Amino acid sequence: MTTEKKDVLLPAYLVNGEDELKREAVLKRLKARIAKLGDLSFNSDTFDGERATGADIVAACNTMPFASEARLVLVTSADKLKKADAEALVAYLASPFASTVLALVTDKLAKNTRLYKAMAALGKTAIIDCAPLKRYELPKTVRSLAVGHGVTITEGAANKLIELVGENTVHLDSELKKIALSHRGNDAVNEHEIASLVSRTAEIKPWEFVDAFAARNQKKCIMCLQRMESASPHALLAMCVTRLRELICARSLEARGAERSLAATLKMPDWRVKNHVAWARSYTAEELRGALIGARDTERAMKSGTDPNDAFLDWVLAVTRRG
Repeated sequence: MTTEKKDVLLPAYLVNGEDELKREAVLKRLKARIAKLGDLSFNSDTFDGERATGADIVAACNTMPFASEARLVLVTSADKLKKADAEALVAYLASPFASTVLALVTDKLAKNTRLYKAMAALGKTAIIDCAPLKRYELPKTVRSLAVGHGVTITEGAANKLIELVGENTVHLDSELKKIALSHRGNDAVNEHEIASLVSRTAEIKPWEFVDAFAARNQKKCIMCLQRMESASPHALLAMCVTRLRELICARSLEARGAERSLAATLKMPDWRVKNHVAWARSYTAEELRGALIGARDTERAMKSGTDPNDAFLDWVLAVTRRG
């Protein structure tokens, strides 16, 4: 592996991950660094990996810069390059042109691919991780982004914004910019302000429905179903059955005083099961067994002519009904 100084541009960078805001920030910094060396409008080429050929990209990389020390060749969707075209880049990276910076942007390029390995061989800073944040990490990021726009936002408001807009950080940042322009005073932006200023653009995620189901929150279950137009009742039924089995396991372990081993037993991270024991306590053992039997009967009904959405909703309401 080559060694590189902190302020020296490498011949290529891999911007790898689905977080659009991170990718935009990385590319903005990279373009700014190269722009200091000359006019980028005369010294840059952009290719789409879905349509570009490896030969064209390599030819651009081997082009001399005009009145500049460096030029930029940007390839978006580089993980969608055809195998032969990716191999052309692998061959180029073995001896890259000194005055070109090649930037490959990918959603998720696997570490075991030849292209990834060729990029990694250029130096430890050649791979720039832009993996999306976990859902539980987003509220903290949203609050940090808000400060960058000159406002503060409560944790509840951050969660509300994610609920309405979704997890795309570019969309979240864009909404925060609008909120900052509308906000008056020095108080933190609260949930009510978010609800009044932001329209729902994100579809409810299936896991949100399953969590509401496990919590026996009928009102939220119905609300989620109304906002999940593309969700299949067959898939949701399977997810709910999986959750019921997890709750049965949680009840069993708690009865033996071993609830702390739930994550290990289910082979899940601790944060995924933090509410399972509390949810399990809201059901009796007989209710959980009855819910599984009802799921079996519901699946049969869905496959034998009954409207799947109606059958699924009836089962959900029966399982989540209290008392």
